Formats: sequence, structure tokens, C-alpha cells
Amino acid sequence: MLKDNMAKMIDHTILKSDATTNDIIKLCDEAMEFGFYSVCVNSAFVKTAYNKLKNSDVKVCSVVGFPLGAMITEAKVFETAQAIEHGADEIDMVINIGLLKDKHFDSVFEEIKSIKDACGDKVLKVIIETCLLDESEKEMACTLATKAQADYVKTSTGFSTGGAKVEDILLMKNNIADTMKVKASGGIKTYSDAIKMIEAGASRLGTSNGISIVTGTTSTNSY
Repeated sequence: MLKDNMAKMIDHTILKSDATTNDIIKLCDEAMEFGFYSVCVNSAFVKTAYNKLKNSDVKVCSVVGFPLGAMITEAKVFETAQAIEHGADEIDMVINIGLLKDKHFDSVFEEIKSIKDACGDKVLKVIIETCLLDESEKEMACTLATKAQADYVKTSTGFSTGGAKVEDILLMKNNIADTMKVKASGGIKTYSDAIKMIEAGASRLGTSNGISIVTGTTSTNSY
């Protein structure tokens, strides 16, 4: 795959807690320069990103309930609505991992569905945090996201104990509807890493290493 084509699969990401407004503006400038599909930011910076990118083809993606997913559903729904009002095209939500592990599947489904309803026609990606789940829990998370009519399932926040793995991409791809897609995120640092994820079935890549991936340079970013 040509690296310029790969750029259109990358959500150029900065989610660290000490990111500044200038960091967000730089992220947006880089996304426009290298032709990345979107920038992915915390919800407080959606308006900044939107204002910078509104005359470009680059989309704005906001994380919701990030990175733990353990806040109440109403807070996630409100954050989603606000992010969209501020200009977000896509929402990457974190599921309530504890509820999934407790087998409160109806609650997990209802939360995803409520957030999808708040998204309207915007894209919803469901972060299931694969590193904290066993195989059956990963399968169930994919089933619930499918039932709630999410658009994507996503491997990881990049802020837990592990990131994207090829075997998880394969599992997720096999447990979602044909209309859904998989986003790989967490620890994707090189072109080789990216190709492995795409070949396994990922349609989108979340990474803070997008520039190094498409230019073949070395990056020290962790996400």
C-alpha cells in the first residue's frame, strides 16, 4: 500500500492530559499537510480543531468517556452531544468495562445505543479495551456494539496495559456486522505495524505516530 493512501486511514491523534491549544493547532496543521483522515482529540479541544479544519477535508474526531469508560451514561451522552455541537464528525466512546465483566450486558448495550442516538448521523466508534478482556468478553463487546448499530469497534484507548494486536483485529472483524468496521489503536508506531493491522482487517488506524508511519521516520510517541 502506498503511504499516501495509508494517510487517509489515519486518525492523527493527541490525547495526552498536558496537550495545549498550540499542540492541537499543530496537530491540525500536520493533518492537513500529510492528508490524514481526521484528528482525534479530547472533547475540550473539539471546537479548536473544528475552527482550524473547517475549510479542509480533515474530519474532527472526539473521544468520549476517555480513557476509563467508568463514568455514568448520562455524562457520556452529554459529552457526545456537546462534542457534536462543537463540530465533531466522529465519536470514539469507551465502554463501561466493569459492567461488561460483571455481565451486565443490557446496561452496556443501552449505553452504546444512547450514545449512538446522540450521534445522529455522525460516526460512532466503540472502544472495547481489548487488553482488559478475555476472548468471550471481546466477542460479547462486539456483539453489543453491533446490536446498538455502532459504526466501528476499536481495540484500545492506548492508555491501558496494551494496545492493538493482530489477533484482536481478526476476532473483532469476525464478530461484527458486515456493515461495521474495525479501528486499530494503541502502539502503532511504524509502517510495518500499520500494514499488519490493515491486512488483518482494520479500516482505520488511531495513532500519534502518523507522520513517522507515512514518512518512514522514527517516532517516540507512545499512542
